[in-house]
Amino acid sequence: MELFNLKDPSEVVSFSQAVQQGLGKNQGLFFPKNIPTIDDIDSFLAKPFNQRSAELLGQFIGDEVDAATLQKMVDNAFQFPAPVSQVSDNVYSLELYHGPTLAFKDFGARFMAQCLAQFSDKEKITILTATSGDTGAAVAHAFYGLKGIDVVILYPKGMISSLQEKLFCTLGENIHTVEVDGDFDSCQQLVKDSFDSTEIRDGLHLNSANSINISRLLAQVCYYFEAIAQLPKEERAKAVISVPSGNFGNLTAAVIAKAMGLPIKRFIAATNVNDTVPRYLKTGEWSPNKTIATLSNAMDVSAPNNWPRIEAMVEYGYTDKALITGDSVDEEYTQIAVKQLNELGYVSEPHAGVAYKALKRSLADDEVGIFLGTAHPAKFKESVENILGTPVALPKELAEVANKTILSDELPADFEALKAYMIKKLG
Repeated sequence: MELFNLKDPSEVVSFSQAVQQGLGKNQGLFFPKNIPTIDDIDSFLAKPFNQRSAELLGQFIGDEVDAATLQKMVDNAFQFPAPVSQVSDNVYSLELYHGPTLAFKDFGARFMAQCLAQFSDKEKITILTATSGDTGAAVAHAFYGLKGIDVVILYPKGMISSLQEKLFCTLGENIHTVEVDGDFDSCQQLVKDSFDSTEIRDGLHLNSANSINISRLLAQVCYYFEAIAQLPKEERAKAVISVPSGNFGNLTAAVIAKAMGLPIKRFIAATNVNDTVPRYLKTGEWSPNKTIATLSNAMDVSAPNNWPRIEAMVEYGYTDKALITGDSVDEEYTQIAVKQLNELGYVSEPHAGVAYKALKRSLADDEVGIFLGTAHPAKFKESVENILGTPVALPKELAEVANKTILSDELPADFEALKAYMIKKLG
């Protein structure tokens, strides 16, 4: 499989190179030269999740990994389901929080860890990533204890939930967590600056586990096929997918799934008040504002990194921008949505609330809606309890870390400070 750099198309790499390199020249994203299509979609959807996922990923990876090895990698990564729950007559939730860190990021992070273990030439690797909440935990747990790999996770001070923080900032060993005095966009910029530094990038064999890494992105494509597979056949072509969107990896994966032949009717890019993309889709003007902290903090992103991949799919004819509508849901309506879901007997959290509200605003009578449940409600225990006025029980994954000590270091949003920290810690 060949991938090219969206900022410098002359840079062409293999899948293994893209996984290990993370970003291309000039901080460019890698994207497949061709998106494969699946002919007999009904037969494909009839296969078990892991078998189907290995075959799907094999279409991209080609002969770089043999089929038996790839199946083992998928089986090691996807050890939990992605169930679809019916919420009302024509609305479903795709629950992506049944993995070890209770968030959709488990799928991509664990598959990426399998890829790096497969492709590594035994050189020491440093994973550097920024998180607005869930990526940090998924990456930390996916790579925790792996020999030859150090992980540095940057997160914005005071802008993730306490339980999110406990999930990945209490591990230690090869997991190094840094609380940055800035917002998520500042953390992302520090990651980009690090990749631009030859001393850091080459000296520490830098890689990124953000959704910019192609292995994470392609793993996410798999659960859209699983979602549609669980719908009755007569409903599949009517499916409208509402994606709670921050860095836009999830929506990118959904658009790739449709380009491969998955019968999705259209998409909703559902954001909170950090609404760069919905405004862009309406006006054609790309004008990020200062990031605002919200209840749906994992989506507090004003300059989403994955959007260029969606633009590329439009440019190369893989999708039509008219199939994507944007909607911004404010704090009041986020809370209303969580209450409405609760009244339907479905306990949810703010990110899914944003996706549900955006879906309900636009869903037609002859359509079927699927909104993504990207995290377990208990990860946002305080917010959900404040909204609903009822206690939320902690699953064992959170109960086990609730009283652990945070091991993070603190840094300003300054590249020289981060550079000095990483060289001292890992050099």
